[in-house]
Amino acid sequence: MANPIQFIQQTRAEIAKIVWPTRREVVLTTVTVFIMAALTAVFFALVDILIRGGLQGLLSIFG
Repeated sequence: MANPIQFIQQTRAEIAKIVWPTRREVVLTTVTVFIMAALTAVFFALVDILIRGGLQGLLSIFG
C-alpha cells in the first residue's frame, strides 16, 4: 500500500490528464442522443401498431 501523500500526488497527476469535452461536443452529443431516442420511439411505436393489428386480425378470424 502506497503512503497517503504519494497516493494524493498520483491521483492529482491522473486528474490532470482528463480532457473535458467542449461545449460544442456536449451540445452535438446531446442532440444526437435526443434524435436517436425519438427515432427509436417511432420505430417501436410502428412495430407495436403492426403487432397489435396482426393480433387483432388473427383474433377476429379465430374468435
